Amino acid sequence: MKTKGNRKKKVNVVTLGCSKNLVDSEVMITQLKGNGVNVQHEPVKDDSDIVIINTCGFIDNAKQESIDTILRYVDAKQEGMVEKVYVTGCLSQRYREDLEKEIPDVDAWFGTMELPLLLKKFNANYKHELIGERLTTTSRHFAYMKISEGCDRPCSFCAIPLMRGKHVSRPIEELVQEAKNLARNGAKELLLIAQDSTYYGLDIYKKRNLSELLARLSDVEGIDWIRLHYAYPSGFPTDVLKVMAERPNICNYLDIPLQHGSTRMLELMRRGITREKTEALLDKIRSAVPGIAIRTTLIAGHPGETEADFEEMHRFVERSRFERLGIFTYSHEEDTHSFGMPDDVPEEIKAQRANTIMGLQEGISLELNQKKIGKDFKVLIDRKEGGQFIGRTEYDSPEVDNEVLIDANNHFVRVGDFVQAKVIDATEFDLFAEPL
Repeated sequence: MKTKGNRKKKVNVVTLGCSKNLVDSEVMITQLKGNGVNVQHEPVKDDSDIVIINTCGFIDNAKQESIDTILRYVDAKQEGMVEKVYVTGCLSQRYREDLEKEIPDVDAWFGTMELPLLLKKFNANYKHELIGERLTTTSRHFAYMKISEGCDRPCSFCAIPLMRGKHVSRPIEELVQEAKNLARNGAKELLLIAQDSTYYGLDIYKKRNLSELLARLSDVEGIDWIRLHYAYPSGFPTDVLKVMAERPNICNYLDIPLQHGSTRMLELMRRGITREKTEALLDKIRSAVPGIAIRTTLIAGHPGETEADFEEMHRFVERSRFERLGIFTYSHEEDTHSFGMPDDVPEEIKAQRANTIMGLQEGISLELNQKKIGKDFKVLIDRKEGGQFIGRTEYDSPEVDNEVLIDANNHFVRVGDFVQAKVIDATEFDLFAEPL
């Protein structure tokens, strides 16, 4: 059991879920540190007095992970290892009333927009002068940048608007200042994220203004790569492609979640686009930015998905030959439009369909990677693990995409540096390379 004393309380912030949650945790940590609080993000030695858990409430697996984490720290509190447990984030926003009853030992619950209330638990004030300043928890050489919050889209399966509210863009000037601060602290790559990045600017500039934002960010000295995530296909602002093609520090990479390849299913999902229009958009993107890597995500087993719908999605993936692809099984979420439909695809069929798509994608990825053997690429070195340096090309985002592996026994490169490397071998999701 911990003994009380006059030492400064240690605070541990635990982050679950997506990169957008990670940015929220980084903002929280920056505010706490700015108020003199002794706070760390998931330290190796977990001996904190107070734990703040930033939860995810997106799908069943993520919700369960969040609940398990809360219970683990509540048990630690009951054993005297932790003094207080605070919970924030999406799960807390969405299910607070139920959770307060079911897990009464949590000291306080906070929603996604209640950081000032959480700070008051530490006798801290929200410091507006810290807006644009952010202490990152990722490797120093890259940083996520959230360009907006919330979402106005009506997708049938998605609970994000319930947890994050309506779309709110951040001003360009604020984002540019944040980019300058990140670059000054060593960031070479910015990963732009949002619930829907293509909606950027509609609320404050009365137009889709992502292209201007990209251009302004690309002018920031020290930023070598800018990577765009979570672009919604319906109403995609094609002027973004011109900026991407013209600016060498904007990666030829686009994360564009498409969710399905059947027009009937896209209609059921309320995506506002057909398969035919989706394919036309993909052709336009690849024509405007030759060599671009397109990442997408799909959903298997949404209510009403028939075998014919799945076969149409399979053919769509086969034709589209995405450079990067992930697929989720459908999760039946309360208070969404889809929740009013019968969850009529058995779990084993959902998993089988997802595995079939990933099997197809593995073959496509292997073929595309094999074509890179003998070619040179600019590689950003992320880390060293065991006997290998691990990096990425401009066509790959951290954690979700391909990695470049360099033998550390025969070559030396520095983490955080760019190197030119020649690919000497390739598997489905990895490239093996030698620095030039």
